[in-house]
Amino acid sequence: MKVRIGFGFGVRTKLNDTGFGEVVDALEELRFDSLWLSERLGGEAPDPLVAMAFAAGRTTKLKFGMSVMVLPGRNPVVLAKELATLDRMSGGRLLPAFGLGAVDPHEQQAFGVARGDRAKIFDEAMQVLRGCWGAEPFTHHGEHFHYDELKVQPKPRQHHVDIWLGGIAPSELRRVGRLADGWLPSFVTPDDAARGREVIESVAGEHGREIEDDHYGALIPYALGPVPDVVLAGLAKRRPDLPDPSVLIPAGFDELIGTIDRFVAVGTSKFVILPIVEPASPAEWVQHLEAAAPVVLARQT
Repeated sequence: MKVRIGFGFGVRTKLNDTGFGEVVDALEELRFDSLWLSERLGGEAPDPLVAMAFAAGRTTKLKFGMSVMVLPGRNPVVLAKELATLDRMSGGRLLPAFGLGAVDPHEQQAFGVARGDRAKIFDEAMQVLRGCWGAEPFTHHGEHFHYDELKVQPKPRQHHVDIWLGGIAPSELRRVGRLADGWLPSFVTPDDAARGREVIESVAGEHGREIEDDHYGALIPYALGPVPDVVLAGLAKRRPDLPDPSVLIPAGFDELIGTIDRFVAVGTSKFVILPIVEPASPAEWVQHLEAAAPVVLARQT
């Protein structure tokens, strides 16, 4: 099982004007496996598709993905062409990950999809993406999308593009088992990962599918100082089942390593780490990465 460690940018990332390129360069030079971009239309984080294209043009080895991109509300055919083009131009370094979108009235309004409709649209859009990336013309007639002999070019550089999904709710775990190639949940414990994997593997088996052993991951936030109260309040609301939600945020690089080791022990091998309080400037970002790399990348195989 190969352990891979990537670096993520949260929804509050402000690296839009200057500095993003410097941080991308540092990730490549320090040999992090991948870069992951969050999506929030109402936040300052850069658009993931644009930022991935920008990063691809500056690097040769760094892989890149979205953590996660909202699928309901997008034209899946246009998105299939955009992602296939990016995969070809980058030499096959794309790691697409999708979600239903934040439970936020502003975001739902912006994407134009009612909360109750998101799941059905998501599942059907996944079928369309797969069909567009296939070798043959694609015919599909569903509840939301209709196509006859549709042909989308170019095809991705990767023979099969692995699609990652997140989430730990029962419906989300079942969706991973039915549709995904990999699982990348966030704000979870190693015990969550172990239980979730059991459900995913069971559902995948029911549908004659199998997810590769090294396609189970986790996004792990960490802190080098005090965690803001607003973050802890948000975690308490998101994970009311945990008596102390701060257990989801390792304190310091040593504790982060210990958390990664516990995930590895239950079969998790792909990681996206991100600081819950981000550095204030591009120079501080680079310093932060230079401090993190020799510690956390010692676990990368």
